Amino acid sequence: MFARSTTIQAQPSAIDAGIAHMRDQAMPTLEGIPGCIGLSMLVDRTFGRCILTTSWATEFAMIDSADEVRPIRDQVATVLGGGAQVAEWEIALLHREHRSLPGACASVTWVKTDPGRLDMSTDVYRTYVLPGLEQLDGFCSASLLINRSSGRAVSCGTFDSAMMMQSNREQVAALRVDAARKAGVEAVDVREFQLALAHLRVPELV
Repeated sequence: MFARSTTIQAQPSAIDAGIAHMRDQAMPTLEGIPGCIGLSMLVDRTFGRCILTTSWATEFAMIDSADEVRPIRDQVATVLGGGAQVAEWEIALLHREHRSLPGACASVTWVKTDPGRLDMSTDVYRTYVLPGLEQLDGFCSASLLINRSSGRAVSCGTFDSAMMMQSNREQVAALRVDAARKAGVEAVDVREFQLALAHLRVPELV
């Protein structure tokens, strides 16, 4: 399974319009493209950062969709009032404790390492980080995306509410620090988001 993420530095005042556009116009079109298996949208209302992620059954489907997706992405960026940065990933892990509900939020961490260490880093996430997340109140789901050529990865832990995410902040930070040491990765950025749309149909990958 593969994913394409689009990060847009939006105007905060345009975020609700962007969510509506994604839900009502972009999502039906995207899900009609062969190989697309859903999408999600994370938003940071304070700083305007939005991340749109489409999932794909195969790498070929993701690559083959590029020309068809581009005008859809450009229109979303126009509605949100910002430029788009695109990245492509392999979905290394995805686990759902339960389906997300309205109000769910996500803690997202970007890391980098030597590309040759990505498999070991994935094992550390699977055997150490995921069991730790599963012990936290309000835990909903977790995912790990990797880029084998650049050595970059992004992990996402979703919780039932902003309150749950905030109450678990210290435990998540401790897991992050310990996992980085075990896996030999460097954290590049950490952000918290509202999960505005969650329509990924990716099966369990653990």
